Amino acid sequence: MPKVKIPRKSTIVDMTAMCDVAFLLLSFFILATKQKPPEVLAVTPPNSVSATAVPDKSIVITLTADGRTFLMLGDDTKKADILKNINDTKALGLTPAELAKWNKEQFIGVPFNQVKSYLDAAVPPAASALPGIPTDTANNQMIDWVRSITNVYAGGDQTVLQKMLLVKGDNEAKYPTFRNIKEAFKKNEIYKFRIVTNGQAVPVGSELYNDNKNGGSGEK
Repeated sequence: MPKVKIPRKSTIVDMTAMCDVAFLLLSFFILATKQKPPEVLAVTPPNSVSATAVPDKSIVITLTADGRTFLMLGDDTKKADILKNINDTKALGLTPAELAKWNKEQFIGVPFNQVKSYLDAAVPPAASALPGIPTDTANNQMIDWVRSITNVYAGGDQTVLQKMLLVKGDNEAKYPTFRNIKEAFKKNEIYKFRIVTNGQAVPVGSELYNDNKNGGSGEK
């Protein structure tokens, strides 16, 4: 019986379509990726060995070296509601158009009595040029801001809000300012928040280093 000959076929695969798809996906991710904006307020936080990631939607209170305090409402789904709440509770008299303009600003850093003039300016000053939110003992307006935040997040899981509250202080910031921030939290029955630090390696020979080396068992 004669041997059946199997016809030979070309092993060449046309990769043109695959390359087109790859470049289309690459173009999509480049255009759709949200780039991290440059920091308007440059602060140098203290160092720590903590490695906990910062949530994307964070509420950040920033303390500068010269004692000014700023607020960033990172959760865009709640930001407009917080601004509306502070406008109502503090009787700022802002119009819907002014609230919409305020909602576009990255940082909040003016006292209540300057908000309207700040928004009426044709070109609002840069965040680095703002006076900051008053946090002194006689006029701690951060208490009102935290109250509006808790009002908007009321009814939800309190632990979720606590994980979103971050304090980012410059290493040269004075303790009284930080103490007044803690007081603002305490007045609103918030007893847990996180501090932003610069990560660094665990010092060799330290207790934490030895504990990690032993698998976290606590053995020395």
